[in-house]
Amino acid sequence: MGSNFKLIEVNNRASVKLFLDFPSGLYKNDNNWIRHLDTDIEKVFDPKKNKAFRSGEAIRWVLTSNGRPIGRIAAFYDKKSSEKEEQPTGGIGFFECVNNQEAANAMFDTSIEWLKNKGMEAVDGPINFGSRETFWGCLLEGFYEPVYNMTYNHAYYNKLFENYGFRNFFNQFTYHTKLKIGLIDPKIKENAIKLKEDADISFGNHDLKNPKKTADNFLEVFNAAWAKFPGVKPLTQKHADALFKSLKHIIDPKLLIFAYHKQRPIAFFLMIPDLNPIIKKFNGKLHLINKLRLLYDLKVRKASRRALGLIFGVVPEFQGKKITDGMINYFEEEVGKGVHYTDLEMNWIGDFNPRMINMIKNLNADIRKVHVTYRYLFDRKKEFKRAKII
Repeated sequence: MGSNFKLIEVNNRASVKLFLDFPSGLYKNDNNWIRHLDTDIEKVFDPKKNKAFRSGEAIRWVLTSNGRPIGRIAAFYDKKSSEKEEQPTGGIGFFECVNNQEAANAMFDTSIEWLKNKGMEAVDGPINFGSRETFWGCLLEGFYEPVYNMTYNHAYYNKLFENYGFRNFFNQFTYHTKLKIGLIDPKIKENAIKLKEDADISFGNHDLKNPKKTADNFLEVFNAAWAKFPGVKPLTQKHADALFKSLKHIIDPKLLIFAYHKQRPIAFFLMIPDLNPIIKKFNGKLHLINKLRLLYDLKVRKASRRALGLIFGVVPEFQGKKITDGMINYFEEEVGKGVHYTDLEMNWIGDFNPRMINMIKNLNADIRKVHVTYRYLFDRKKEFKRAKII
């Protein structure tokens, strides 16, 4: 480590503030950057709010040079997730750094040494200490305004990772499409019309008066459609209820679509309004006044015109049976009834999931952003393998 470098562990109020505030100076001349809400970041590092702490640990540092902050990083591991990999694999995230390879290396070295002492044999980064849909990946292409709780970084970050020895484990794509009648593939429309002839298949939106039903439906489909994928944990009833409790104030019923077979939930498409156009003026703070401003702008002014696709799932026995076409058509009909959103960005489509990529292409959507998840094997002689195609 450079003689003028010092790593400060984040373990008190002053160091937490330093960790949260550092990016504001780093991006002060970048009009695309939007500061994350402090509360969203701190939830990740709160053992009472982040279930990953039940089988893991996390640590954070701020890097200074001559007393001035020049970087930050977090390191973490979750035994349940790490043991599903070919070798126990931890993570680093919330990485920010000036354009200085020696500074980046100092943070990488310290993080890796900490992870080695915890029994890890590899590290992925920059990733989240928790679910994949937030704070994940290093932006490589598409330096536009980010969507809510997704990473944005300077273009030189990729070189900082690659020069150290990190390699591309997988790419994740963010697709964009305009929300207008008539943009979907005519074949989708044709399949959806045929599907309507099946009296056992129906579609519906989130019922604000019955959030428990929504949580139950989401839980059933998610665990059937996603829980067998590497790195994805099954949801519990408690976690499903907590998810929709957290979304209660921001969810738009028309952006959460369910498909049913004889009243049994078989698929969902969860979208939310993108909060970034509203919170960009909050400077990371979500105190009472800003909460009221958020709700007013979201519900009354309808200031968010961009819908953000979070997650999509179909239970295995109905995959390949045009259920997705039916949901796409159902949403287009909702757009025709006057949904005020003009754009849709679908987040987190991994390059290891060609089936999902092909489905998204049928929406006339284009890749707007590319994020990279890097992996570094501690045994430098071990063969590196990219993420398996699913």
